[in-house]
Amino acid sequence: MPSQSVLSIETKGPGLYEFTARARAFVEQAGIGAGLLTLFVRHTSCSLLIQENADPDVRLDLDAFFRRLVPPADDPAMAYLVHRDEGPDDMPAHIKAALMPVSLSVPVMNGRLVLGTWQGIYLFEHRARPHRREVVLHLAA
Repeated sequence: MPSQSVLSIETKGPGLYEFTARARAFVEQAGIGAGLLTLFVRHTSCSLLIQENADPDVRLDLDAFFRRLVPPADDPAMAYLVHRDEGPDDMPAHIKAALMPVSLSVPVMNGRLVLGTWQGIYLFEHRARPHRREVVLHLAA
C-alpha cells in the first residue's frame, strides 16, 4: 500500500535546502522494504536536486552558476523578458525551474533510501525572498 506525505520547507532566499533526513524518516516510518520514493515540489519557481552533501562549497557554486546562467530580469542581458509582475527574480526563477527537475525518484531497498555516500536531497529555491515550499512524498512498493 502506498504511503504519502507533504513536507513543508521554509526557505530564506536563493540556495539549496537539504531535507534528506526528513525524506529518510518518512521512508523508515512507512515500513516498506523495497519500492520507489517519488518526490514532487508543488511550485513553479523552485526545483529539486540530488547533489553532494559533504562540501558546502558545492551548493554555493551551484547557486552561483545558476545565478550567472539566468541573471535577474533587471540585468541588461535579460531585457527581452516580459513577465516581471513579482519582481526581477520572478521570471528567472521560472526559467531555472524549467531547466531543473521538479520531481525525483529514489529507490528504496531494505527499508532505506538507496542514495550514494555523499548524496543529499535538496529543494533549490530560486526566489529572492523567503517562501514556504511543499514537497509531496509518495512511497510505493
